[in-house]
Parts: sequence; structure tokens; C-alpha cells
Amino acid sequence: MKIEKAEKTGFCFGVRRAMEIIEKAAREHGGIETLGQLVHNRQVLQKLADIGVKVVEAAEDIQGDTVAISAHGISPELEAELQKQHIGLVDTTCPYVHRAQQVARRLNEAGFFVVVYGEADHPEVKGILGWTKGKGVATLSENPVASLDPLPRWIGVLSQTTRIPAHYTEFIKTLIDAAFTKDSEIRIFDTICHDIRDRQEAALKSARTVDLMFVVGGRNSANTNHLARLCSEITETRLIETAEEIKPEWLKGHQRIGVTGGASTDEQTINEVIAKLEALT
Repeated sequence: MKIEKAEKTGFCFGVRRAMEIIEKAAREHGGIETLGQLVHNRQVLQKLADIGVKVVEAAEDIQGDTVAISAHGISPELEAELQKQHIGLVDTTCPYVHRAQQVARRLNEAGFFVVVYGEADHPEVKGILGWTKGKGVATLSENPVASLDPLPRWIGVLSQTTRIPAHYTEFIKTLIDAAFTKDSEIRIFDTICHDIRDRQEAALKSARTVDLMFVVGGRNSANTNHLARLCSEITETRLIETAEEIKPEWLKGHQRIGVTGGASTDEQTINEVIAKLEALT
């Protein structure tokens, strides 16, 4: 039995940057609060908790005078609210997310109704929508846009940064069919993170050469779930958070096993999974 590690694993650029910022802030402040989870990975959050990083879910829960904004970013309204309360901000927003926020802002200022291809309840998407000043919608289907009455004459489209590019392309096609009318205009922006795109391609390359794929990462992580979904279209795939979840019976009948991880999965967790697989085989 052979075990293969995908070419691109470990923290993505945005998560690595966020970790560096928050670890420095925790040292300087003797601990710090983050507004929402810095990243969607329980193992990483536990390591941060060990150095004094505490998660608070809402602005009213903040106890100190400084709070960290997660890599997913926040809306301008929430940022203004925190500043009004004289709470210092440590901003770890991923640069790719910030770019998507600014695209949404420019589209709104130009008079466009903004459509974000993404999960409406995801913190990144909520933050992006905040820049549309109420003139936007987040959806994975063209229906909410096509059902608007009247249909917006100017529509701007962008994506949650961790979506699957091929799915975004299909969404755009169906949206054009549903909402493109006489004298209307649709502007389309590619806001999918290049690091995420490369990671997906590397995972697919690995999945094509194995008969069992392990995707390691938080079950509440959007990009990890997308990786698992992509790989499962090619080969048998298991999404796990840690090596302890691996069951020996999963390996029976398999000759080549691949391992990859979400953008917020640290390299140590990946290596622990590989070590466990090697021990079982």
C-alpha cells in the first residue's frame, strides 16, 4: 500500500498571515479576544487558546479594549460600531477577502445590485455583503435574483473566495440566462483565492492517482468541504479532522491512498494523519 501527500497542504497564505498577526498580538497584549473564530479548524483554535486567544461571538461580548478581526473579515457597519466603542482592532482579514469586499463596495458605488456566489450565513460572505449597503444578495442559485421584481438593470457578480471555480462558472451561465434582459448589464469578477484554486487542482491531481483520498480539516470549514466534494467526484473520499478518526477497516482493499488538507489545517495535523496511515499499513 502506498501513501501519497498532495503537493499543496498546510496553511494557505491568508491563514498563515492571520496566525502570525494574532500570535504577535497575543504576546503583546498578554492574550487577546477574536470576534468569531479566527479560522474554521478546532485544532488550530485550541493551539491559539493555549496562548491566550479567546473567541467571542458578538461585539457585546468583548471584555477587553482590543479585539482581533478574523481572517474572514467583517462588514463596515460592524467595524464602525467597534470603533464607536473605542475598541482597538487587530485586523487579520485575508487580503483576498479584502479584495472581494472592495469589489462589492465599488459595484455598489457604481449603482450595481451585487450578487455574491456563496453561503449566505458564512462570516466571509456576511462581511462582503455589508459593503453593498443592503443592495445585494448571497446565493448559490440564480433564483433569488431572477425572482426580483423589478429585475435590477445593473448586476455585479463576485464569488466567496473559497468556492469551486467550475461551479462559479456554471452559476454565472445560469444567472445570465435568468437575469440578462434588454438594456441590462452584468459585470463579473473572479474573486476566488488563487491559493485555494491551486490547492484544489493539487488535490484533484492526487485524487486521480489513488483509490482512497483523505481530506483533513474542520467539518465547518467551507474550503475543506469543497475539497472533499471535488475529490469524491473522482475517488472514494473521507473527510476527517484528526488522525484519531481513521478506522482500519476503511483501508481494506485499497492500494494507493492520498492525503490533502484544507487551507486552515496545519502541517502537523496532516503529518499525524500520514503517520497513522503508515502505522496501520
